[in-house]
Amino acid sequence: MSADALDRLDPILVHHIVNSLGWRSLRPLQEEAIQPVLAGQDVVLLAPTAGGKTEAAVLPLLTRAQREGWKGTGILYVTPLKALLNNLHPRLETYTGWVGRTAELWHGDIAATRRRRILAQRPDLLLTTPESLEAMLVSVNVDHRAFFSGLHSVVVDEVHAFAGDDRGWHLLAVLERLQKVVGRPVQRIGLSATVGNPRQLLDWLQGSGRGGRPGRVVAPGVALPEPGSGGDPSVSLPEGEPATPPPGDVELDYVGSVANAATVIAALHRGEKRLVFCESRRTVEELGEQLRLRGVTMFLSHASLSTDERRRAEAAFAEARDCVIVSTSTLELGIDVGDLDRVIQLDAPATVASFLQRLGRTGRRPGTTRNCLFLALDDAGLLSAASLLLAWSRGWVEPVLPPPDPRHLVAQQILALCLQEHRVGENLWQKWWGGLNPFGTAAEPVVRHLVEQGWLERDGGTLFIGPEAERRYGQRHFMNLTASFTAPPEFTVLSGRTEIGRTDPDLLTEEVAGPRKLLLAGRSWLVTYIDWQRRRCFVEPADEGGRAKWSGFGPVRVRSRVLTRAAREVLLGSDPPVALTRRATARLAEAREAHLHVVHPGSTLITRDGDGDVRWWTWAGHRANATLAASLSPVTVPHRRVDDRFIALRDDLTAQAWQAALTDARAGLTLPEIDIRAVRGLKFAEALPERLAEATLAARLADEPGARAVLAEDVRFVSRQKG
Repeated sequence: MSADALDRLDPILVHHIVNSLGWRSLRPLQEEAIQPVLAGQDVVLLAPTAGGKTEAAVLPLLTRAQREGWKGTGILYVTPLKALLNNLHPRLETYTGWVGRTAELWHGDIAATRRRRILAQRPDLLLTTPESLEAMLVSVNVDHRAFFSGLHSVVVDEVHAFAGDDRGWHLLAVLERLQKVVGRPVQRIGLSATVGNPRQLLDWLQGSGRGGRPGRVVAPGVALPEPGSGGDPSVSLPEGEPATPPPGDVELDYVGSVANAATVIAALHRGEKRLVFCESRRTVEELGEQLRLRGVTMFLSHASLSTDERRRAEAAFAEARDCVIVSTSTLELGIDVGDLDRVIQLDAPATVASFLQRLGRTGRRPGTTRNCLFLALDDAGLLSAASLLLAWSRGWVEPVLPPPDPRHLVAQQILALCLQEHRVGENLWQKWWGGLNPFGTAAEPVVRHLVEQGWLERDGGTLFIGPEAERRYGQRHFMNLTASFTAPPEFTVLSGRTEIGRTDPDLLTEEVAGPRKLLLAGRSWLVTYIDWQRRRCFVEPADEGGRAKWSGFGPVRVRSRVLTRAAREVLLGSDPPVALTRRATARLAEAREAHLHVVHPGSTLITRDGDGDVRWWTWAGHRANATLAASLSPVTVPHRRVDDRFIALRDDLTAQAWQAALTDARAGLTLPEIDIRAVRGLKFAEALPERLAEATLAARLADEPGARAVLAEDVRFVSRQKG
């Protein structure tokens, strides 16, 4: 352990690092983080899962708190998930206790009595979510100016998970308001897994302080772009084979069904603790039932299970052996997994970054290696897995990019600010966000609309909550105003008085032959009574035959341009440098044979089959294809679903019409058309003018650089006869 590094930390912490934790040394990340954190700089700490990021941030912060005599709540620790907060709390409670300080939890599951105690005796470190933090700002029961008066630093765990969607904009906006309440700059420390653009992530985290406060990325062993060199890695897939095989024991198999996957999982690695990731709640439930029928001890985790059911899975991480834990991405983030032996992935996650998180769950014990077994359920899953592994093998990781034009969250934040302050000067509201880009002059049309439609009232030069906001969000103390995403309505499922979880109402209204059965928590349930008014469904155990289903609002998860192009490379013959089973090899060979007519190494292809169906096989990803379809509207089929691989063209397409459309598209691209039904998935879109809501979605669906790249490629025309 570096003596210089230890000398910078509080001596009491050093004593416990050596004697209580038994550490012989700090990790490189922890050593390198000490100086910038102690100096009050904004920092992004970059390391794989289980890389010691929490200690790298918290130990120097506690040292600062001791040396500078911080009083009250000096540190906020923000995470995306309540489960992660629950998991971290005992550890942070230990660290703060070493120096005579306290750590407390504040989220939706914390009882009112405990909250009152926290308000009366402010902890030195508060663990919370952005939604709970905003709820504190707007609550009439919290004196937020007094409570946060001692705040100096905010730690954002899993910051990459925030930055890529609207929760990130929500978090940034809340931090700006909080900083305004505190009346001084607040240090921001982001903890992140591997991302493709760490410097941009730091710029984003700094918010209005970008350029005004010093910031640094700490990432030992990670090659970072030089400052001023153009920033971050390209979003294109590097060509060629990796210089060295990527670390980890990774295997790709084809099983063909959930039942077959359960058979493989039940037979392999008995006596070990295995974590299986699935890409939907329905698949989690189906696999859980199949494993239970095979006598496997299993635990499930997904967002629609009850708190008790999820906690059983989280406890299994720490305590159980010889079991299988089946989860959606809820267990992907930094929850401590204990002595996990294996990670198994059904089909493929949407991103390389997610795969790295999941792979990092293993190989933590001395003498073990990181491992992941992919089990493809169908041909599409096999191709997705192979293409993701090909991109990973070349060192590519997605850049984390905030979604553009968050106008709906501008509306939400202005309403929340008026709720927080009661009245806000009509010419002063922009100052609350310190010049953060979405809240500048571009937000003025949103404010005008809120006033015109009665969401806000204007009187005496001030803005305050209007009747429309009261009608829409006033129930339950404006709780629906503090969440930045839409959750579809679900029915609570109860067995007696025990809550099992929640289910989609469609399962309760669809016509069925025979008894109505649900699949939840890995077993089937017979529906005995439905309380439609209170959205409750009462059940009793059943043998088999239950169904699982959940529907969501908003954009469908789509594959990126890079991963779609990687799939094209796989079909052209590139194998990822991982172990392929004979089944996977044979199935890939069949897929390549089936796709011979739609991939070419030197160009994109336009095919016309015997039925007259015309398709342009761009392999450009969903967003680029949506942009191309809108920009080539004279020759594309209107209202056809956009695919990540191809665009449907008119069956009367001629060479002349094609060239004319290409010329127009190259001169200027058009944003994708938006189905008005898609606006429902944009929470708070109802507080926007319809044209602005549609423009927001169109900007998010577009990939103009990808579309331009495809337009610059050669195109070949291919005709195919039936049979």
